Amino acid sequence: MRKILLATTGFALVGLAAYAAKTKDGDVVSTRELCDINWMEFKDIVPSKVDTVILPTGTLEPHGVINNGADITAPVAIARSIARDVNAMIAPVIPYGMTGSMDAYPGAFSISEDAYRAYVRDVLRGLAKTGFKTIVIVNGHGGPQTAVLNAVAAEVGAEKKVRTLVINWWSYASDITQSVFGQDGGHAALNETAFIQAIDKTLVHPERYKDDLVTPNPAPGTYSAYPSPSSITLYKAGQGLVSFDQKKADDYYAKVNAKVAGLILEMKTKWDRAGL
Repeated sequence: MRKILLATTGFALVGLAAYAAKTKDGDVVSTRELCDINWMEFKDIVPSKVDTVILPTGTLEPHGVINNGADITAPVAIARSIARDVNAMIAPVIPYGMTGSMDAYPGAFSISEDAYRAYVRDVLRGLAKTGFKTIVIVNGHGGPQTAVLNAVAAEVGAEKKVRTLVINWWSYASDITQSVFGQDGGHAALNETAFIQAIDKTLVHPERYKDDLVTPNPAPGTYSAYPSPSSITLYKAGQGLVSFDQKKADDYYAKVNAKVAGLILEMKTKWDRAGL
Protein backbone atom coordinates (compact mmCIF):
# COMPACT_ATOMS: atom_id res chain seq x y z
CA MET A 1 0.00 0.00 0.00
CA ARG A 2 2.86 2.35 0.88
CA LYS A 3 4.46 1.70 -2.53
CA ILE A 4 1.16 2.44 -4.27
CA LEU A 5 0.75 5.66 -2.27
CA LEU A 6 4.27 6.76 -3.06
CA ALA A 7 3.77 5.99 -6.75
CA THR A 8 0.47 7.86 -6.78
CA THR A 9 2.07 10.82 -5.03
CA GLY A 10 4.88 10.75 -7.56
CA PHE A 11 2.47 10.86 -10.48
CA ALA A 12 0.60 13.72 -8.81
CA LEU A 13 3.81 15.69 -8.36
CA VAL A 14 4.71 15.12 -11.99
CA GLY A 15 1.27 16.36 -13.00
CA LEU A 16 1.57 19.43 -10.81
CA ALA A 17 5.01 20.14 -12.22
CA ALA A 18 3.70 19.89 -15.76
CA TYR A 19 0.83 22.22 -14.91
CA ALA A 20 3.21 24.68 -13.24
CA ALA A 21 5.41 24.63 -16.32
CA LYS A 22 2.42 25.54 -18.47
CA THR A 23 1.33 28.36 -16.18
CA LYS A 24 4.72 29.65 -15.03
CA ASP A 25 4.23 32.78 -17.14
CA GLY A 26 1.58 33.81 -14.63
CA ASP A 27 -1.59 32.81 -16.43
CA VAL A 28 -4.36 31.34 -14.29
CA VAL A 29 -5.08 28.53 -16.73
CA SER A 30 -2.93 26.14 -18.78
CA THR A 31 -4.82 26.88 -22.01
CA ARG A 32 -7.42 29.37 -23.13
CA GLU A 33 -8.99 26.93 -25.60
CA LEU A 34 -12.15 25.14 -24.42
CA CYS A 35 -11.39 22.21 -26.67
CA ASP A 36 -7.92 21.74 -25.15
CA ILE A 37 -8.61 22.13 -21.44
CA ASN A 38 -9.14 19.14 -19.16
CA TRP A 39 -12.52 18.90 -17.43
CA MET A 40 -10.97 18.88 -13.94
CA GLU A 41 -9.05 22.07 -14.59
CA PHE A 42 -12.19 23.59 -16.14
CA LYS A 43 -14.04 22.84 -12.90
CA ASP A 44 -11.30 24.58 -10.92
CA ILE A 45 -11.21 27.79 -12.93
CA VAL A 46 -14.74 28.39 -14.35
CA PRO A 47 -16.28 30.63 -13.12
CA SER A 48 -14.12 31.25 -10.03
CA LYS A 49 -11.10 32.49 -12.00
CA VAL A 50 -12.43 32.89 -15.54
CA ASP A 51 -16.10 33.80 -16.05
CA THR A 52 -15.93 35.05 -19.64
CA VAL A 53 -15.93 33.10 -22.92
CA ILE A 54 -15.36 34.31 -26.48
CA LEU A 55 -17.33 32.57 -29.22
CA PRO A 56 -16.03 33.26 -32.76
CA THR A 57 -18.60 33.02 -35.56
CA GLY A 58 -18.18 33.19 -39.32
CA THR A 59 -19.11 31.56 -42.60
CA LEU A 60 -17.58 30.18 -45.81
CA GLU A 61 -17.83 32.52 -48.77
CA PRO A 62 -15.61 34.10 -51.46
CA HIS A 63 -13.28 36.88 -50.36
CA GLY A 64 -11.53 38.15 -53.45
CA VAL A 65 -7.92 36.97 -53.24
CA ILE A 66 -7.96 35.76 -49.64
CA ASN A 67 -9.29 32.50 -48.22
CA ASN A 68 -12.96 31.50 -48.35
CA GLY A 69 -12.82 31.11 -44.58
CA ALA A 70 -11.66 34.67 -43.90
CA ASP A 71 -14.80 35.25 -41.82
CA ILE A 72 -13.63 32.36 -39.65
CA THR A 73 -9.91 33.13 -39.66
CA ALA A 74 -10.36 36.71 -38.45
CA PRO A 75 -12.54 36.21 -35.34
CA VAL A 76 -10.56 33.14 -34.25
CA ALA A 77 -7.33 35.15 -34.48
CA ILE A 78 -8.88 38.02 -32.55
CA ALA A 79 -10.06 35.67 -29.81
CA ARG A 80 -6.62 34.08 -29.47
CA SER A 81 -4.91 37.45 -29.46
CA ILE A 82 -7.03 39.00 -26.69
CA ALA A 83 -8.25 36.08 -24.57
CA ARG A 84 -5.68 36.49 -21.83
CA ASP A 85 -5.97 40.30 -21.81
CA VAL A 86 -9.72 40.09 -21.15
CA ASN A 87 -9.41 36.92 -19.02
CA ALA A 88 -11.59 34.77 -21.25
CA MET A 89 -11.73 31.23 -22.54
CA ILE A 90 -12.18 30.62 -26.27
CA ALA A 91 -15.07 28.45 -27.44
CA PRO A 92 -14.71 26.45 -30.67
CA VAL A 93 -15.74 28.58 -33.63
CA ILE A 94 -19.13 28.23 -35.31
CA PRO A 95 -17.80 28.09 -38.89
CA TYR A 96 -21.01 27.80 -40.92
CA GLY A 97 -23.27 30.82 -41.25
CA MET A 98 -25.84 32.66 -43.34
CA THR A 99 -23.78 33.53 -46.39
CA GLY A 100 -26.43 35.30 -48.47
CA SER A 101 -25.85 36.67 -51.97
CA MET A 102 -22.37 35.15 -52.35
CA ASP A 103 -23.46 31.58 -51.73
CA ALA A 104 -23.38 30.81 -55.47
CA TYR A 105 -19.58 31.12 -55.62
CA PRO A 106 -17.37 28.00 -55.60
CA GLY A 107 -16.76 26.71 -52.10
CA ALA A 108 -19.39 28.91 -50.46
CA PHE A 109 -21.67 27.43 -47.83
CA SER A 110 -24.88 28.72 -46.30
CA ILE A 111 -27.13 27.67 -43.41
CA SER A 112 -30.84 28.42 -43.28
CA GLU A 113 -31.90 31.05 -40.77
CA ASP A 114 -34.05 28.63 -38.78
CA ALA A 115 -31.23 26.11 -38.42
CA TYR A 116 -28.65 28.77 -37.64
CA ARG A 117 -30.81 30.53 -35.07
CA ALA A 118 -31.61 27.28 -33.24
CA TYR A 119 -27.99 26.09 -33.26
CA VAL A 120 -26.54 29.39 -32.01
CA ARG A 121 -29.19 29.52 -29.31
CA ASP A 122 -28.26 26.07 -28.03
CA VAL A 123 -24.53 26.86 -28.13
CA LEU A 124 -25.08 30.01 -26.05
CA ARG A 125 -27.30 28.12 -23.62
CA GLY A 126 -24.59 25.49 -23.30
CA LEU A 127 -21.91 28.08 -22.55
CA ALA A 128 -24.16 29.60 -19.89
CA LYS A 129 -24.84 26.16 -18.41
CA THR A 130 -21.13 25.44 -18.03
CA GLY A 131 -20.77 28.45 -15.76
CA PHE A 132 -19.77 31.43 -17.89
CA LYS A 133 -21.23 34.73 -16.73
CA THR A 134 -20.19 36.77 -19.78
CA ILE A 135 -20.47 35.48 -23.36
CA VAL A 136 -18.79 37.53 -26.08
CA ILE A 137 -19.53 36.72 -29.72
CA VAL A 138 -16.79 37.97 -32.04
CA ASN A 139 -18.53 37.79 -35.39
CA GLY A 140 -16.76 37.69 -38.74
CA HIS A 141 -19.73 37.85 -41.12
CA GLY A 142 -22.38 40.51 -41.59
CA GLY A 143 -25.73 40.73 -43.31
CA PRO A 144 -28.72 38.90 -41.81
CA GLN A 145 -26.39 36.83 -39.64
CA THR A 146 -25.67 39.86 -37.46
CA ALA A 147 -29.36 40.43 -36.77
CA VAL A 148 -29.82 36.78 -35.76
CA LEU A 149 -26.80 36.87 -33.44
CA ASN A 150 -27.98 40.09 -31.80
CA ALA A 151 -31.48 38.72 -31.22
CA VAL A 152 -30.42 35.29 -29.96
CA ALA A 153 -27.72 36.72 -27.68
CA ALA A 154 -30.23 39.05 -26.04
CA GLU A 155 -32.76 36.23 -25.75
CA VAL A 156 -30.32 33.85 -24.05
CA GLY A 157 -28.97 36.66 -21.88
CA ALA A 158 -32.42 37.32 -20.47
CA GLU A 159 -33.30 33.63 -20.19
CA LYS A 160 -30.09 32.45 -18.50
CA LYS A 161 -29.27 35.67 -16.61
CA VAL A 162 -25.91 36.06 -18.32
CA ARG A 163 -24.24 39.04 -19.97
CA THR A 164 -23.84 38.92 -23.75
CA LEU A 165 -21.96 41.06 -26.22
CA VAL A 166 -21.91 40.74 -30.03
CA ILE A 167 -19.05 42.46 -31.87
CA ASN A 168 -18.81 42.82 -35.64
CA TRP A 169 -15.08 43.45 -35.64
CA TRP A 170 -14.77 45.19 -39.04
CA SER A 171 -17.61 47.63 -38.33
CA TYR A 172 -16.44 48.38 -34.81
CA ALA A 173 -12.95 49.08 -36.19
CA SER A 174 -14.08 51.32 -39.07
CA ASP A 175 -12.30 54.30 -37.50
CA ILE A 176 -9.07 52.29 -37.43
CA THR A 177 -9.49 51.53 -41.14
CA GLN A 178 -9.63 55.27 -41.74
CA SER A 179 -6.68 56.07 -39.47
CA VAL A 180 -4.37 53.36 -40.82
CA PHE A 181 -5.28 53.47 -44.52
CA GLY A 182 -6.74 56.96 -44.89
CA GLN A 183 -9.86 55.62 -46.59
CA ASP A 184 -12.85 53.35 -46.14
CA GLY A 185 -12.75 49.60 -46.77
CA GLY A 186 -15.20 46.94 -47.81
CA HIS A 187 -15.89 43.24 -48.03
CA ALA A 188 -12.64 41.44 -48.92
CA ALA A 189 -11.25 44.87 -49.72
CA LEU A 190 -8.26 46.80 -48.34
CA ASN A 191 -9.04 46.36 -44.64
CA GLU A 192 -10.19 42.75 -44.53
CA THR A 193 -7.42 41.60 -46.86
CA ALA A 194 -4.88 43.39 -44.66
CA PHE A 195 -6.24 41.72 -41.56
CA ILE A 196 -5.85 38.26 -43.07
CA GLN A 197 -2.42 39.21 -44.43
CA ALA A 198 -1.30 40.05 -40.88
CA ILE A 199 -2.58 36.70 -39.60
CA ASP A 200 -1.20 34.46 -42.34
CA LYS A 201 0.14 35.91 -45.59
CA THR A 202 0.01 32.45 -47.23
CA LEU A 203 -3.78 32.89 -47.32
CA VAL A 204 -3.41 35.97 -49.54
CA HIS A 205 -2.89 35.67 -53.32
CA PRO A 206 -1.88 39.06 -54.73
CA GLU A 207 -1.03 37.50 -58.09
CA ARG A 208 -4.77 36.91 -58.59
CA TYR A 209 -5.82 40.46 -57.79
CA LYS A 210 -7.12 42.93 -60.36
CA ASP A 211 -8.99 46.16 -59.69
CA ASP A 212 -11.74 45.07 -62.07
CA LEU A 213 -12.68 42.34 -59.56
CA VAL A 214 -14.04 45.11 -57.34
CA THR A 215 -17.62 46.45 -57.25
CA PRO A 216 -18.95 49.32 -55.09
CA ASN A 217 -21.91 48.40 -52.90
CA PRO A 218 -25.20 49.73 -54.32
CA ALA A 219 -26.58 52.78 -52.58
CA PRO A 220 -29.50 51.95 -50.25
CA GLY A 221 -32.74 51.54 -52.16
CA THR A 222 -31.16 51.57 -55.62
CA TYR A 223 -30.76 47.94 -56.70
CA SER A 224 -29.87 44.46 -55.49
CA ALA A 225 -28.37 41.58 -57.42
CA TYR A 226 -28.17 37.84 -56.87
CA PRO A 227 -25.59 36.42 -56.98
CA SER A 228 -23.36 39.31 -56.03
CA PRO A 229 -21.42 40.31 -59.15
CA SER A 230 -18.18 40.54 -57.21
CA SER A 231 -16.68 39.03 -54.08
CA ILE A 232 -14.85 42.29 -53.34
CA THR A 233 -17.30 45.09 -52.60
CA LEU A 234 -16.49 48.62 -51.50
CA TYR A 235 -18.36 50.70 -48.95
CA LYS A 236 -17.51 53.84 -50.96
CA ALA A 237 -16.69 53.94 -54.66
CA GLY A 238 -12.98 54.51 -55.26
CA GLN A 239 -11.99 53.63 -51.69
CA GLY A 240 -10.73 50.30 -50.40
CA LEU A 241 -8.72 48.96 -53.33
CA VAL A 242 -6.28 46.35 -52.02
CA SER A 243 -2.64 47.41 -51.53
CA PHE A 244 -0.95 44.39 -49.81
CA ASP A 245 1.16 46.68 -47.58
CA GLN A 246 2.53 44.37 -44.86
CA LYS A 247 3.52 47.14 -42.45
CA LYS A 248 0.06 48.70 -42.55
CA ALA A 249 -1.53 45.25 -42.32
CA ASP A 250 0.35 44.49 -39.11
CA ASP A 251 -0.47 47.91 -37.67
CA TYR A 252 -4.14 47.50 -38.51
CA TYR A 253 -4.28 44.03 -36.98
CA ALA A 254 -2.73 45.15 -33.69
CA LYS A 255 -4.96 48.20 -33.36
CA VAL A 256 -8.15 46.28 -34.17
CA ASN A 257 -7.37 43.65 -31.55
CA ALA A 258 -6.63 46.31 -28.95
CA LYS A 259 -9.90 48.11 -29.66
CA VAL A 260 -11.97 44.92 -29.44
CA ALA A 261 -10.27 43.99 -26.16
CA GLY A 262 -10.92 47.48 -24.82
CA LEU A 263 -14.63 47.20 -25.58
CA ILE A 264 -14.93 43.87 -23.77
CA LEU A 265 -13.13 45.21 -20.71
CA GLU A 266 -15.26 48.36 -20.73
CA MET A 267 -18.51 46.39 -20.89
CA LYS A 268 -17.44 44.01 -18.12
CA THR A 269 -16.45 46.92 -15.88
CA LYS A 270 -19.77 48.68 -16.41
CA TRP A 271 -21.76 45.48 -15.86
CA ASP A 272 -19.85 44.86 -12.63
CA ARG A 273 -20.42 48.39 -11.39
CA ALA A 274 -24.13 48.06 -12.08
CA GLY A 275 -24.25 44.73 -10.26
CA LEU A 276 -25.45 42.89 -13.36
